[in-house]
Amino acid sequence: MSQATAEGESAIAPASAIPSYLQADNLGPWGNYLQQVDRVIPHLGKLARWAETLKRPKRILIVDVPIHMDDGTVAHFEGYRVQHNVSRGPGKGGVRFHQDVTLSEVMALSAWMSVKNAAVNVPYGGAKGGIRVDPKKLSRGELERMTRRYTSEIGIIIGPNKDIPAPDVNTNEQIMAWMMDTYSMNTGSTATGVVTGKPVDLGGSLGRREATGRGVFTVGTEAARHIGLDIATARVAVQGFGNVGGVAGKLFSEAGARIIAVQDHGGTILCEAGLDVPALLQHVADTGSVAGFAGAEVLADEKFWEVDCDILIPAALEQQITTQNAGRIKARMIIEGANGPTTPAADDILQERNVLVLPDVIANAGGVTVSYFEWVQDFSSFFWDEDEINARLVKIMKMAFAGVWQVAQEKKVSLRTATFIVACQRILHTRELRGLYP
Repeated sequence: MSQATAEGESAIAPASAIPSYLQADNLGPWGNYLQQVDRVIPHLGKLARWAETLKRPKRILIVDVPIHMDDGTVAHFEGYRVQHNVSRGPGKGGVRFHQDVTLSEVMALSAWMSVKNAAVNVPYGGAKGGIRVDPKKLSRGELERMTRRYTSEIGIIIGPNKDIPAPDVNTNEQIMAWMMDTYSMNTGSTATGVVTGKPVDLGGSLGRREATGRGVFTVGTEAARHIGLDIATARVAVQGFGNVGGVAGKLFSEAGARIIAVQDHGGTILCEAGLDVPALLQHVADTGSVAGFAGAEVLADEKFWEVDCDILIPAALEQQITTQNAGRIKARMIIEGANGPTTPAADDILQERNVLVLPDVIANAGGVTVSYFEWVQDFSSFFWDEDEINARLVKIMKMAFAGVWQVAQEKKVSLRTATFIVACQRILHTRELRGLYP
């Protein structure tokens, strides 16, 4: 197990003294994030003196996760927990189990969580975790043992007032239940607030599972109103049809929009007349993919980006929209349900083509907003009904989007840069107020 810290509040060190994983030329999601920060620095005014804070994670924990496999062997997996910034409150961010997890990815995701939490003004910093593993190759017992071992290894830096994990790619309510139980057993008392996204019976919040997709729909409808796009006649394409894309697709469909194309790991389907979303959701639940859905034609995966639509929702993994496909996108508006789906270079292409991009750091913040509600409910042991949760969520998302839209119009910048301006000013103002200790 190794741990590294990087505060970044002192003078900038010579390039040779900066770890390679912090340098802007280190390609990958972290490099994309650093480019995004560079674009916002000219708008930070006197707070720019603290900007290096944004480029250095506060704490990086890399852990070995050994477990007994069902066949009697011992397997080792590499796990991460990165706390990017905790100036505004405890670290907050999900844990993903995926075979392609890298340190660069987890660092970027933790930084985007810092920005996202500040953008919607919830009292959290940013954090993220992951294990490099294909969970589909593990039995339920192996998955539980891996989850519990990982939780024990990162237990030294998580806690209800320190860092609060949540579900992400390939993790769910059950994983959170195991994490909560493991942490509680190790600390000697039940700590429901150590994770969010738990089962309702263990202190989870109503509405949490649908919250990210509901937030995507909420900011999408607000943006559509600003640009004169009628949701009731809109054509929508969705990449990823799980808790985010599936919920967003369902809500857009209920508002009258036609979901004409969907892509996931199993393939791409198209139906110009509009897909039967409830039936498609059931098909995905039964089979695990959109592949083979009756009443739709199969489309080559690369053709997904050329679908003639009004709204495109990438709700899968990062770095999906690149210079290779950005020029072929026909949508008027892109709503980023996934984290980091668009590279900075692709962002520039889309802006030149007048495609409105609703960035991840505001568009998919519904999940962490309801996670905040869950955390508050756990501390008070008083729980709200789902209507109240959804109403509070919609109110916060609309207020946050309105603030970002105003900054974008005033400064004539993209919505992504505007969101970073709002969020980074909040983060760095807090950093300045707190000062340096010792």
